Amino acid sequence: MTTPLLLAQQIFSSLSLNTGKVTSTNDSANSTATAVPQIPSDLPSLLTFLISLSAMRDWLKLIVIGGFFETCRRFIFSLYYKIYNSFFITAHFQEDDSSYDWMMVWLSKQPSWAEARDVQISTRSFGLNGSAVVVPGEEEDPNSAMNGVGSRKIAYLPSVSSTYSLWYKHRWMRVTRTITQNTGYYGRSEEGLHICILSWDHNILNKLLLEAKKEYMAAQENTISIYVSDTSNNWRHVATRPKRSLRSIVLDPGVKDILMDDARDFLESKRWYAARGIPFRRGYLLYGAPGSGKTSIIHSMAGELGLDVYVISLSRAGLDDTSLSEIIADLPERCIALMEDIDAAFTRTLNRDDDENISAENAANKNQATPPPPTSRISLSGLLNALDGVGAQEGRILFATTNKYTSLDPALCRPGRMDIHIEFRLASKYQIAELYRCFYLPDEENEETQEKESVDSGYGSDEDLIDLDTLSDISESAVSVVVGGATFIGSSHRGRAPKLSRKQVNGLAIKFRDAMPEREFSMASLQGYLMMYKTRPFEAVREVESWVGRERAEREAKAKAAEKAKAKTLAPVGTAATGESAKKEAAPEISKDTKRDISISTTD
Repeated sequence: MTTPLLLAQQIFSSLSLNTGKVTSTNDSANSTATAVPQIPSDLPSLLTFLISLSAMRDWLKLIVIGGFFETCRRFIFSLYYKIYNSFFITAHFQEDDSSYDWMMVWLSKQPSWAEARDVQISTRSFGLNGSAVVVPGEEEDPNSAMNGVGSRKIAYLPSVSSTYSLWYKHRWMRVTRTITQNTGYYGRSEEGLHICILSWDHNILNKLLLEAKKEYMAAQENTISIYVSDTSNNWRHVATRPKRSLRSIVLDPGVKDILMDDARDFLESKRWYAARGIPFRRGYLLYGAPGSGKTSIIHSMAGELGLDVYVISLSRAGLDDTSLSEIIADLPERCIALMEDIDAAFTRTLNRDDDENISAENAANKNQATPPPPTSRISLSGLLNALDGVGAQEGRILFATTNKYTSLDPALCRPGRMDIHIEFRLASKYQIAELYRCFYLPDEENEETQEKESVDSGYGSDEDLIDLDTLSDISESAVSVVVGGATFIGSSHRGRAPKLSRKQVNGLAIKFRDAMPEREFSMASLQGYLMMYKTRPFEAVREVESWVGRERAEREAKAKAAEKAKAKTLAPVGTAATGESAKKEAAPEISKDTKRDISISTTD
């Protein structure tokens, strides 16, 4: 049997000797082995032996020549692409960046887009409201306001994986829109935009970006953007809201002026802070009763100052001290950071009032299951460091709201973190009258008399009083009717409100103010009441006393229900029978509505 080494020697022998003779298959292996030269054992001799083979020399020639031509080819193509790219400026935009929205809105408004042959139809607003993105002719549709089409504008957008050509300032431009699958937030697809401009001047790209940003900001002039943080600790645009005028916010005299003057002074004092080595940050703590206007004034101030709102949810899933510091450090320099209900960040239940009774409940019920763990992993130390630590962002305005001011730690409320504390109380007489005027004063007169109303005490004079009996309310009263088998209780807003003069509205506002108790109801509850009488100003005044009575009775019933539920929870187990008998004895004294409230409160 011929060994592998012997076969290799035979092959090398046939290549080197080139005798042209064919050995017969009957030759012995020993005679063949003696005719083949031995393979050198040392490396230099082996290399010399291999080079001496003609076939190996041919392969080396092929490798050298082929490598040379491949190197030349790569060099030529690299030089070609380098020269080719020197004539173009290429810009890439990602969907999660604001510049992507700028360019998409700018492209949708180009005249050449209306004549494109391959486009994508979209109703995306790119963070804008109104006609900033619109198909030509849609704003002229008379039926758009009636059939709801105008609520979401349609626009032409570049199709995915298609290349478009257009001209910008006498420069040829190529646009390509791509989608990358399963790479974005929560594994969703992520869009990208690539723009290539034929120009040597890099300023053309600067002009394009500034023009797109300017048009976008102009379209966003009457709106503010809302951002929230995702689980990747990135800020994402979630909504666009119209600006709210400060005149629509009814607060006690001087509150709006204090906030606006201080915020404007802060934004204009960056050099003053830097010269004195003071961190350029400002914090406002708004506390008080629910529904008293804390969030509304923040929304209005964001519009007046031209700042976007970044909502920091301390109860977000997965948010810890490190993540909180990261998202706060990533805030832009000029913005409003909003932390709502900051006192609820460290509670363990859905109802903050329940936390006060957790220890008592556990003591009374030894076998009761342990309370659920807190949803937030933020510590007080982490929150304090995020607000004014070394890595805290400067230039931002922080607003924090709470309904339980006394539950906040003093370290959180100190100057430097919360510089100004403002209490929002329940509605005063002044606020009650002003809210009524805002509802029923005609818009044009409301604007003309705003200056006078802003300095007025709100209490009016007896000359403005009117008698409701002398005026007829043209609107219908709230009735209970059956329509199509369903019971309808209330009043429709379809009717038109009567045309009232400013004097009549002032008189009604005084009557409405006098019928309402001071510091007992929130502005939100008053607004809800007036919404029921949106087109019936006279009836809103006539029915206010009965509404106050119903609200008081409902409040007392809920308070009694809460006390009974608390007493039942804290009562010893051995007195359960006594509690049941007492409940039966007290049952006849409670109305059906009160029983229903008690059942709901106990279940909650």
